Amino acid sequence: MIEALQFEFMRNALLAGLLVSVACGVIGTLVVVNRLVFLAGGIAHSAYGGIGLALFLGLPYLVGTLGVALLAALIMAVVSLKARHRSDTIIGVIWAVGMAAGIILVDLTPGYNVDLMGFLFGSILTVPRSDLWQMLVICLAQVIIVVYYYNDFLAMSYDSEFARLRNIPVGWLYFLLLGMIALSVVIIIRVVGLILVIALLTMPPYIAEKYTRSLAAMMALSTALSCLFTTTGLALAYWLDLTSGATIILVAAAGFLISMAVQRLRIRH
Repeated sequence: MIEALQFEFMRNALLAGLLVSVACGVIGTLVVVNRLVFLAGGIAHSAYGGIGLALFLGLPYLVGTLGVALLAALIMAVVSLKARHRSDTIIGVIWAVGMAAGIILVDLTPGYNVDLMGFLFGSILTVPRSDLWQMLVICLAQVIIVVYYYNDFLAMSYDSEFARLRNIPVGWLYFLLLGMIALSVVIIIRVVGLILVIALLTMPPYIAEKYTRSLAAMMALSTALSCLFTTTGLALAYWLDLTSGATIILVAAAGFLISMAVQRLRIRH
């Protein structure tokens, strides 16, 4: 792996993986403890409509994808708050419509044969330096927001009714959290693709939850695990000539299975 870092694309890939790990650790933890995995999946898959829109209109990838992801997150937030008993159905519809719209827009894009595999399963080796700066800004903004609202997010995550009694703006925090999930999804897609984004967003926090006793510790351990999984997966993909995104997810899955095995051994003893 060390010799591979002489290439700029490998250095960019490594930095992208580390930046994405911060989003996975911080925002992924909030996704897991608030049980928003299905909703995050809906945002991730509807974001494909933004990819198609960006290609069709000739917009930068980030502009189209982020715009549609934020719009989907806003709609899902309103639906889940106002029509909770039907939210899973509506989220499923938005999920499917976003994917379908993206595919149709790609088909209608004149003279452009897009590599769908890159968007579906990631293209970390093609991340340009300009995208790294955008990822850095997004990650820093998310960390600052979470640190500032940490106690409020903590109260909302574990007892939303208690949070409301303390006059914590739960509704505003919920919208803010979904917006940050949309931001995270957009940058993670570049690394592992929209098909695998939820796996990387949720597996490290799930493992970390078993070995920590506070939300902050869970975020820190989850970030460290995400860094471990992305760097190890990237190295294995380089050595074995495999698809990077899929390799990263398989490494994370191996860590997930090892964690479950260790947990069972601890329970028995």
